[in-house]
Amino acid sequence: MSSSPSPRIALIAAMARNRTIGLNGGMPWHLPEDLRYFKEKTMGRRMVMGSRTWASLPGLLPGREHVVVSSRQLELPAGVVLVDSLERALALPLQPSQLGAEQGAEPTVFVIGGGQIYQQALPVATDLYLTEIQADIEGDTQFPEWDRQAFRELSRQTHQAPIAKGGAPVAFDFVHYCKQP
Repeated sequence: MSSSPSPRIALIAAMARNRTIGLNGGMPWHLPEDLRYFKEKTMGRRMVMGSRTWASLPGLLPGREHVVVSSRQLELPAGVVLVDSLERALALPLQPSQLGAEQGAEPTVFVIGGGQIYQQALPVATDLYLTEIQADIEGDTQFPEWDRQAFRELSRQTHQAPIAKGGAPVAFDFVHYCKQP
């Protein structure tokens, strides 16, 4: 019996300089370039999220598998998988289409939030895909503190755009970090 290769576990988040990732159940900014980056990275992949992150989505995101981690029973649409722990979410077998072979990429599961799920997943994360917004922004949810020495920066793309309608442009970077061997 052949087994699938173990997937990479990637956390993907947009965060302010002060680690803010959320405010009142949503993102405290509107950054279309970041939404495109998120779509590009997660398309065709499994996304693991907490129930509050699920509730913040506009619905099913096309072309991706949705796994919600919650200790409560939730009414979810067909096609959304509910599990009671992050460990169970990460242990679910991947479908051949999610293995990334069609793109020559390694199989990757994306953890998309929120704060508690990121905190639980950080010790097993192999990759961090962070949109680092170069501003301090008020919020009620933060990305967990992480050991920058444990990861090396693989790529950084710098951009600038307003984060609110009519606002001044703010610098932000798409950064890929990989856990050190």
